Amino acid sequence: MAEDKPARSGRVARQTQRAQKGQGLGRPYILRNIPTYDILSEENLVRIDAAADRILAETGIEFRDDPTVLDHWRRAGADVQGVLVKFPPGLLREVLRTAPPVFTQHARNPAHSVQIGGRSVVFAPAYGSPFVMDMDRGRRFGTLEDFCNFIMLAQSSPNFHHSGGTICEPTDIAVNKRHLDMVQAHITLSDRPFMGSVTAEDRAEDSIDMARLVFGSGFVNDHCVILGNVNVNSPLVWDGTMTRSLRAYARANQAAVIVPFILGGAMGPVTNAGAIAQSLAETMAGCALTQLERPGAPVIFGNFLSSMSLRSGAPTFGTPEPAIGSMVIGQLCRRLNLPLRCSGNFTTSKLPDAQAMTEGTMSMLAAIHCGANFILHSAGFLDGLLSMSYEKFMLDADLCGALHSYLDGVKIDDDQLAVDAFAEVGPGNHFFGCSHTMQHYETAFWDSDLSDNEPYEKWQAAGGLDAATRANKLWKKRLAEFEAPSLDIAIRDSLDDFVARKKAGVPDAWY
Repeated sequence: MAEDKPARSGRVARQTQRAQKGQGLGRPYILRNIPTYDILSEENLVRIDAAADRILAETGIEFRDDPTVLDHWRRAGADVQGVLVKFPPGLLREVLRTAPPVFTQHARNPAHSVQIGGRSVVFAPAYGSPFVMDMDRGRRFGTLEDFCNFIMLAQSSPNFHHSGGTICEPTDIAVNKRHLDMVQAHITLSDRPFMGSVTAEDRAEDSIDMARLVFGSGFVNDHCVILGNVNVNSPLVWDGTMTRSLRAYARANQAAVIVPFILGGAMGPVTNAGAIAQSLAETMAGCALTQLERPGAPVIFGNFLSSMSLRSGAPTFGTPEPAIGSMVIGQLCRRLNLPLRCSGNFTTSKLPDAQAMTEGTMSMLAAIHCGANFILHSAGFLDGLLSMSYEKFMLDADLCGALHSYLDGVKIDDDQLAVDAFAEVGPGNHFFGCSHTMQHYETAFWDSDLSDNEPYEKWQAAGGLDAATRANKLWKKRLAEFEAPSLDIAIRDSLDDFVARKKAGVPDAWY
């Protein structure tokens, strides 16, 4: 009887795993078990560092509409000429020594807190689309209902670790108030970590204040509970809207994600090396600014390289040059000993089709191999980020599930080497029914939610559905079955009161 207990325990574990699938229960984050892919020699990395130093020292970066930033740089030893700041070589790297290489972003459900940095990999949905689309209603402006739907879809999938931020713009809510609804939706519909607003300093502070209602002010002062994604106005400009929001997160000891958005040929050089040097210069400056605001504040080194059609001027996403450029960004970030946000599931396709999956997989694998710790835009990105697609979201979630297994690598031990199984099966026989297969058959391989692996005749008899159609059925099923995670009623009431007071205090603004 004692020999039966492990088998029964294994069956119970597998039954529990199956029951949890589709209910958002999975790993809080991935621990990478495969190495990063380092493509440049130390000599060439030094050359990129030197190019970035020249850009910083000779051309400089403008910091507009935020006098406090200029004061920070003067005290740090930079050369401030009006709004133009020039940096002596080595200054930014010295300032960055206080930034933590690894930190935890706490979730309201502690089981879903994530580590950012080191060997960790965290998947979050796409961010920032004004439009949404699905196979039933086509392309349209996003609404708060769509925003909430995507939070629920992310929460209900075990393949994500983070609720994300502005998954789509809820354009039916006033611009100056929608951040309140978005943060409230993240908190009430998900128990995973989330992102706040960065579109104005007061909106960033509102986001942090709402997090304080959930976690408590003392806890927030000492722990990261919210992220803010801030963008450089490339080339070589930091505007006051972004630096004020950046500083709001940093002084509250919350993490800013510092991200240049460089379209090669428009906001940066067409050459990969030049765009990488520019990205390094812009990102180091933003990351260092968080440390001048509050030494030791968590910060994420971000990157968004992309290309463009030089015939038409249209942006292109998921192309090979930015993907391979991400590998170099990963190497440079590791030299700075900072957590990395890099690449994502990018595409310019207008439908969840072969182009979308080809481009998305190329850029997503770049994020995996470059060593990214926080991968924003993991799912739903379509139409050059102008649209958030319900079907693409589900297809990308499936890819994220496969990447969990990919990042696990290959485990080597006596059980995995299966030598005893060869002895049991012998030459010329199959492994279908052997004890080793029976022990592992439910967990040996990743199991897709959407792929059709049946024979052609069975697929045809079931309606001959393509992947997008299967994804359409799945997102509707997930939403119909969704149950929000529990939330203390006192916290819910305090959030309702905060949002109502803030909205009542100002008139609607639509720009």
